Amino acid sequence: MARREGAPPLCPLCCLLFFLLRLAAARSPAPHLVLVLADDLGWGDVGWHGSAIRTPRLDALGAGGVRLERYYTQPLCTPSRSQLLSGRYQIHTGLQHQIIWPCQPSCLPLDEKLLPELLQEAGYITHMVGKWHLGMYRKECLPTRRGFDTYFGYLLGSEDYYSHNRCVLIKAKNVTRCALDFRDGEEVATGFKNMYSTNIFTERAIDLIASHKTEKPLFLYLSFQSVHEPLEVPEEYIKPYSSIKDVKRRHYAGMVTLMDEAVGNLTDALKRYGLWDNTVLVFSTDNGGQTLAGGNNWPLRGRKWTLWEGGVRGVGFVASPLLKRKGVESRELIHISDWLPTLVHLAGGHTNGTKPLDGFDVWKAISEGRPSPRVELLHNIDPMFVDNFPCLGIDNRTSLPQSNSSPWDDSHFNISIHAAIQHGKWKLLTGYPGCSHWFPPPSLFNESRIQSSDPPTKRLWLFDIVNDPEEKNDLSEKHPHVVEKLLSRLQYYHKRSVPVFYPDEDPHCDPAATGAWGPWA
Repeated sequence: MARREGAPPLCPLCCLLFFLLRLAAARSPAPHLVLVLADDLGWGDVGWHGSAIRTPRLDALGAGGVRLERYYTQPLCTPSRSQLLSGRYQIHTGLQHQIIWPCQPSCLPLDEKLLPELLQEAGYITHMVGKWHLGMYRKECLPTRRGFDTYFGYLLGSEDYYSHNRCVLIKAKNVTRCALDFRDGEEVATGFKNMYSTNIFTERAIDLIASHKTEKPLFLYLSFQSVHEPLEVPEEYIKPYSSIKDVKRRHYAGMVTLMDEAVGNLTDALKRYGLWDNTVLVFSTDNGGQTLAGGNNWPLRGRKWTLWEGGVRGVGFVASPLLKRKGVESRELIHISDWLPTLVHLAGGHTNGTKPLDGFDVWKAISEGRPSPRVELLHNIDPMFVDNFPCLGIDNRTSLPQSNSSPWDDSHFNISIHAAIQHGKWKLLTGYPGCSHWFPPPSLFNESRIQSSDPPTKRLWLFDIVNDPEEKNDLSEKHPHVVEKLLSRLQYYHKRSVPVFYPDEDPHCDPAATGAWGPWA
């Protein structure tokens, strides 16, 4: 149709606006984000690392996506979860030491802006199912006050898989109190006794997927209780492992296989309800396996609680139709703190309002195979470290004994402090890193452990961690310039760390009156 005579020409600004609207409409919708966190799953507990434990669904998901073979977590529950959701090292949140115990008046600091809050701002519906373990002494610490639209799970670090009770010695009262730890939202959930937690959590996650309104993207954080002790699992999952003589390992194997099945059921639901084609699924453990409770990290050194690779090198992968390359292994350096900036970027959100992040956006490293933007990783600096689970045998220390002089005594950083850092191919450990043995799978050798030959007074190690991930060859004497550089980096971080926040227990935590663990302050 001809333009009417005398009509004004189309405004250039209107043309630009029309173009931008068309561009926005053509953009891909924000992906659904599903983050699955296993508890205490060891490096040697999955099929693709040679385990005798059957994990076919995890194996297949990893094989069709990107397996993260130089991926790190923290050596314990609370620190890993705090860095996952805050994107910040624990030296910056005061959570350097151990975990948050049930009666400690502590939680991930309330002035930290967390991943679910940032995703809410980006237009996401946010759900959490499973283990919290980031503090609950005040209502403001609860998941539903930290960015999750819904929450279903338990607040403390461990409990019975069936009764969902946790028993705690309240030292100030000299009484052991057993009480329920199960919540739906902020309300105590009482109708789940004798139901196995992994099954309950998976069913709730599938219900959330089934009922999701697709006009808004979904963020689902599924934090399994599995495979943390107590070693409990339905008998039908233990029977296939009757050949494993070690009772703990046999039960643990059944727990891993049930969890593997659960992850398979979750991904089946994402496909069944039409979400999978636009989903990014991240699978991660929270720390290394606990060899005292059936877990295994072979051939890596150490276990949960330690800064050796067996404590911090994590099982992880990304599975998604949105990956530009699939069926590959990534050996780029990636840390659990990297998920916050990575997922927020994928969501089209921004990290404005957070404190300075220690995490990096590693999506292009994962999806396209580009170099990781991360070249350095601080594992931790904990001046109060004590090993609650010392080694048996020669090295049965819980902390560092008085030692002989060292050439590094006059360095900038106190090498008696429990700390570790990576830069490039190098990893430096100082102080007492924790139990230093190698633990073969119980079915592999007659030995239950291969002991370290290090003297008990040794306080510093340097490894080429790329070529020696088993931490067998200490190179500190051969490369003193590297040691010096990494000690200076440890001192840099130490100067910028906040004081450790590890308060005494508060006897007001006692759940005797309510019958359930929960906020008391």
